[in-house]
Amino acid sequence: MGITAKELAKKMALSEAAVSMALNGKPGVSTETRRQVLETAEKYGYDFTKISGRNKGTKTICFALYRKHGAVVADTPFFSELSEGIQKTCKDEGYKLNIIYLYGDDTLEHQVEDIRYSDCAGLILLGTEMAAEDFAPFAHFNIPVVLLDVYLPDAKRDCVLINNIQGAYQATDHLITCTQKQPGYLKSSYSISNFEERADGFYKAVRTHGMSPSKCIVHKLAPSIEGAMADMLAWIQGGGELASCYFADNDLIAIGAMKALQKSGYRIPRDIAIIGFDNLPMGDYLEPSLTTIHVPKQYMGEMAARRLMDVLGAKRFVPVKLEISTNLVRRRSVSP
Repeated sequence: MGITAKELAKKMALSEAAVSMALNGKPGVSTETRRQVLETAEKYGYDFTKISGRNKGTKTICFALYRKHGAVVADTPFFSELSEGIQKTCKDEGYKLNIIYLYGDDTLEHQVEDIRYSDCAGLILLGTEMAAEDFAPFAHFNIPVVLLDVYLPDAKRDCVLINNIQGAYQATDHLITCTQKQPGYLKSSYSISNFEERADGFYKAVRTHGMSPSKCIVHKLAPSIEGAMADMLAWIQGGGELASCYFADNDLIAIGAMKALQKSGYRIPRDIAIIGFDNLPMGDYLEPSLTTIHVPKQYMGEMAARRLMDVLGAKRFVPVKLEISTNLVRRRSVSP
């Protein structure tokens, strides 16, 4: 049997009123005291269903976008399609969806506290920019958390993400097969786990074709159209060596590099072929249109919401890692 609020107060040498305020998210205690009470309550098995707003009648799901260095932007098709998938599942199951934005700065602790003491039944956390240490403020949540677009093994939470290695391998294999050339790599200058996994897939395909990874020309570009274009133009104008074909970490980098190459007089794909990743709608309207890897973003959102609801209704919990497969979209930036 778990600890009671009265026993918790005695164990921590606090008043019963202070413990009650901490457990129920009411003002009157410091943030540090609230944190200690919740962690101790969890440690000794306090029954949180006794708390108002955290019982089975709670019908609000939070979808949080975590931003650290700007690689994730809210007004993109990637984010909007994820949101649509989550919204659809929540609506089908009778849950209200609350979308919030979290920033990896000195305000994060207060932002996280607001979620912990709200009526949120579960959290879907878009952790594209998260590293293992960034999850620490969420580690002691007493509500279910599903990580979206990131895998953090030590978090012991459910994760729903893209099969990045598979997608990058597909892209690079197609690029090499079509061009019969050593591929270059348009690598994001921001280090996130998705891009590191795509690098693994890229080099795996290079080795599979009997090529040396050390001979691949790599450019580190900002993961945005404007930033990638500026970085690529600087490289070209500086006389840097160029590859005959490139795999890009995402479509934004691919598009920015294409614009820089075309501005410098290179023809795509005749002179240099390029393949992206994400299948953003704008890629279909370029000249030439962008060959890329399709990610079923709405389905990812649906799966994350569905998994969260499964956990909410489960009597026991074992964390799972769900990887969503990708597929190649053939267009004209790579000659067949």
